[in-house]
Amino acid sequence: MKTWKKIAIVIAILLMVTFVASYVFLSFRGRDIVVQKLTEFTHRKVTIGGFHVRPILSMELKNLEIEGLAKAESVSISPSIPYLIFGNIALNGIKIIKPEINVERNPRKPEDIIASQLNQPQGTPPTIDSSEKAPQTSATPQKKQPLYVICKNLVIRDGKVNFTDHTVGNDGIKIIIKDINFRLSNFYTFPHSGVTSFDLKGRIPWLKDHEEGKISLEGWLNFFKKDIQAALKIEDIDGVYLRPYYAAWVNLEKARIEKANLNFSSDIRGLNNNITAECHLELTDIVRTPLEAGAGEEKAAKITDKTLEFFRTLDKGKIVLNFNIRTKLDRPEFGFDNIKSAFETKVSGAYAGRAKVQDMLALPGKLLDGALKNARDLLDAVLDGAAAVGNKIKMSVNAAMGKK
Repeated sequence: MKTWKKIAIVIAILLMVTFVASYVFLSFRGRDIVVQKLTEFTHRKVTIGGFHVRPILSMELKNLEIEGLAKAESVSISPSIPYLIFGNIALNGIKIIKPEINVERNPRKPEDIIASQLNQPQGTPPTIDSSEKAPQTSATPQKKQPLYVICKNLVIRDGKVNFTDHTVGNDGIKIIIKDINFRLSNFYTFPHSGVTSFDLKGRIPWLKDHEEGKISLEGWLNFFKKDIQAALKIEDIDGVYLRPYYAAWVNLEKARIEKANLNFSSDIRGLNNNITAECHLELTDIVRTPLEAGAGEEKAAKITDKTLEFFRTLDKGKIVLNFNIRTKLDRPEFGFDNIKSAFETKVSGAYAGRAKVQDMLALPGKLLDGALKNARDLLDAVLDGAAAVGNKIKMSVNAAMGKK
């Protein structure tokens, strides 16, 4: 019995010494380790305003800033000491208060586009003449060892994301997501078969005095197998604010669209990096700009009126688009061309006879008469705004009258 007591006392002493040593180590070296690892991971300058070690070896970082990328009022970290000693970032828990993250989307460089085309499985990569010797270099750059990060539980409160898309318009477009509350569980940056779950909610401020949008995303994914299942929902989207994405084929001024709110939802499922997203887009509110006294109606506005009535007739008073998107988990792509394509498919489907006969007979005016039986003519007229509307209608009417 005395032997067991001695063993227990020795173990207790060792644990206490280990705890005290770890506490002292983190107190003196914790800030430097965190700065070093974040710098390696982001390749940006990292500064920390205050660093404190709390009981049970938890750390609190005040006024953390990663230059040009992110900043946070407070970050509380509960590290895994064994992993940390071996040079990896392992966190049992992390809580971030009021972070602000900057994300930018830039146009793809020509060399990146060429590289992606060469990597397509259907194509044949160019051959290199073996007689041409590669230039010799004095030293071969060593490949950096990837930084392994483990996070068991991540919580974000009152976060903010500033997203700037430089691929559209002359000056790009900026979208802000604020009041973000986010939870992530079981996250790994290295191959691991575990499942990562996530839950996000936030708000999207549009123009001043405009109703804020709401966003929610929840689901799970497996980084190693590249599987995912998630549900995305965005309410009260300001369609007018997003005009740079579709300005090339819709002229809001001539169509007299002052306000347009939309709701979007998507059921996302992916297996082995292949994602299929079933999307639902609904126009919930549209406000037209009043005509000035004595002003004539633009042809684009007339086409818009007929198109809205067309959709309401097909969907029992609603304006709805349902479509699927197929993309990759490691390089997801989505654009307004997907919506344009869905619009074309829906109109073409109605003309092909997929709509009920009684609904087609109820369509407004002469929309389905000989003047506009060609769906492509109608789509071009609507999507071009007003540039060629008059000519297309005139040609269609002349062709219809000639048949009669």
